[in-house]
Amino acid sequence: MAFTLENRIVLITGSTTGLGKAMAMEFARHGAKVVMNYYNNRTRAEATFAELKAIGSPCMITQANVIDPDSVKTLFNTIESALGPVDILIPNATPDQPLKPIEEYDWDFYQSMIDFFLKSPYLLTTACLPHMKRQKWGRIINITSEVFSLGVAPFTAYVAAKGAQTGFSRSLSNELAPFGITVNMISPGWIPVERHEKDPQEMKDMYLASIPAGRWGLPEDVAAAALYLASEEAAFVTGQTVAVNGGKTFH
Repeated sequence: MAFTLENRIVLITGSTTGLGKAMAMEFARHGAKVVMNYYNNRTRAEATFAELKAIGSPCMITQANVIDPDSVKTLFNTIESALGPVDILIPNATPDQPLKPIEEYDWDFYQSMIDFFLKSPYLLTTACLPHMKRQKWGRIINITSEVFSLGVAPFTAYVAAKGAQTGFSRSLSNELAPFGITVNMISPGWIPVERHEKDPQEMKDMYLASIPAGRWGLPEDVAAAALYLASEEAAFVTGQTVAVNGGKTFH
């Protein structure tokens, strides 16, 4: 089977809903041992995990605050004891991202964006690296956003943090390439998931009209891109950004 991930252990943070959930399900269907992670809403997490278990691949669910160093350390110790060390890392956890003029953001909000999109990938990556380097194989897939390429406004805090995440990923890809570890990015467009349910319909209609492909993106579109980048078939692909947005941006 193409893109098989048999016996590979994948950690996807923020994976009980939205894009993370779709990736978790797709990876399990291709043989990966999936570690599902959440921080809030245990009821939803347990319901999603039941769906994941039904696929039949070994899996586990963990509650962890992925911007806290001690919580991340405990997370990796728990995974290694239950399944083994992580081979594939997808930092996907995200907070709310309100669009506001710069005067209405405070620095605490900017810091929260940096924590989720730079600090968390840093903490998770450094926890993965000893094992990945020993085995000369690893996959790190950071979820960025088209907002960085488009300069979306008024959205400075989120866009700046995604720019930092992009720079982090590009430099890291060169640093880790000699070890057989690839670092790539997926840059989704606006893909309506649960947290977009209350977004104004007029805003949704305007965005849909701007997509060259003429349809909304689906979480499964992102999952398919992640599956490829995690596979052996993508061993010679690193430092790249895959835009999953129907042609709105080019990288």
